[in-house]
Amino acid sequence: MWVASVTSRAGLTRLRAGGARRNARGLNAVSGQASGRSMSVLAFGAPTPLRSRGATTVTRAILLPTSSVPKAALCRSAPAAGGGAGAGHQQPSSPTPGTDPRNAHREIREMVQGLCKGFPGEYWRDLDAKSEYPTEFVTALQDAGVLSMLIPVEYGGTGSSLGEAAVALEEIHASGCNGAAAHAQMYIMGSVLRHGSEAQKQEWLPQIAGGLRLQAFGVSEPNNGTDTLSLETKAVADPDGESYVINGQKIWTSRAKQSDLMLLLARTGGPDTPRSKALSVFLVDLRTAVPNGQVTIKPIDAMINHNTNSVYIDNLLVPTAMRVGEEGEGFKAILTAMNAERVLIAAECIGDGRYFVDRAVSYANDRVVFGRPIGANQGVQHPIAKAHAAVEAASLMVSRAAELYDAGLPCGPEANMAKMLAADASWEAANVCFQTHGGYSFAREYDIERKFRETRLYQIAPISTNLILSFIAEKVLGLPRSY
Repeated sequence: MWVASVTSRAGLTRLRAGGARRNARGLNAVSGQASGRSMSVLAFGAPTPLRSRGATTVTRAILLPTSSVPKAALCRSAPAAGGGAGAGHQQPSSPTPGTDPRNAHREIREMVQGLCKGFPGEYWRDLDAKSEYPTEFVTALQDAGVLSMLIPVEYGGTGSSLGEAAVALEEIHASGCNGAAAHAQMYIMGSVLRHGSEAQKQEWLPQIAGGLRLQAFGVSEPNNGTDTLSLETKAVADPDGESYVINGQKIWTSRAKQSDLMLLLARTGGPDTPRSKALSVFLVDLRTAVPNGQVTIKPIDAMINHNTNSVYIDNLLVPTAMRVGEEGEGFKAILTAMNAERVLIAAECIGDGRYFVDRAVSYANDRVVFGRPIGANQGVQHPIAKAHAAVEAASLMVSRAAELYDAGLPCGPEANMAKMLAADASWEAANVCFQTHGGYSFAREYDIERKFRETRLYQIAPISTNLILSFIAEKVLGLPRSY
């Protein structure tokens, strides 16, 4: 059980790193030590009502001093470490019989909501107007332990499950904030964790858990789009085998200017190498590569404040020790990160969808036209109700995909379906919220137009809906390949 420790800093609720935590194979306990009174969230199994972050505030938990919580309530026994399908994955916890599963992870939700209160709409509008990076927000997430949730305890992280990390990102977006500024910090390191050498894990994971930024994912290129196996960036090994020289270009590489490290996918195989065995992945230290002129980062002026870039690579020298996994295994290594990416971004879409539904409900109740609230009209309330149902249904698929990932089971179809369904649900909720607010939707002070632009991205990125449908048709349903 997580303990949310409330500090005196502007209501900032921090996830404490002390005590025993969930490790890579099971769950112990989380104990929190904070200045002042440590508080613990108790769930009593009551149904969780529809949350409102507008005019109505809904209390979803009761805060009590940690000392009043029975010690046994904070502990769960951890299964013995071992191999099997789930080795190296965080195991999902089953709800206690008789408890309401809708109350799962309430401690994490409360912690994130408290943190996000320190970053209201004015903060995001100001950054959006200046196209600036939310440094303070990302620092708060790092300090709270959110960005190191998926790093095992033995490497300095909190050792959380993907399902728990998804909950954190969902709440960030449901609170009106934007996790895209840092979400890659949570999943890119998965390639190092699952495919890197023990020396690489020991060297880099504790630094990443401590705040070293690994947020740039150098995969997409101008000429290949989502045809990853056709990428042109080339890595040539030196005759002595000590290093590679890399040349090429990447595009839509978000957060490269805010990153210390970049995970870079490059071609190491020749023309006769099977496509799936022709790529390798490397950790690039941008702290030296950029000043040396071997990597040039040029921001792209985009519709949303997403801090995305074109990256030019010119005779970049990378030690062989910075190759993650074996040569030719790069595509396999990035797929590990991509499945987690799909699930986490799907969770963000669920948060966006709930934000839009909550805002639409609040406005429809408060806005009075022709002598009654507009929400009394079925033409207004039915689209909101339908959007709510779609968001809740998509949320179930997100949970399912996370459960499979955490169990170490294949989850490609579920991760992709979760991303598609959640993106569709959030976009429909955005349209409904926009229509409900009428002309006020266009006023920046309402924050709806900003969130509207942000959630539109996920119809396209990190993979388009069309490609997901083609994947389902071919790989799941067995239909002929269409491209």
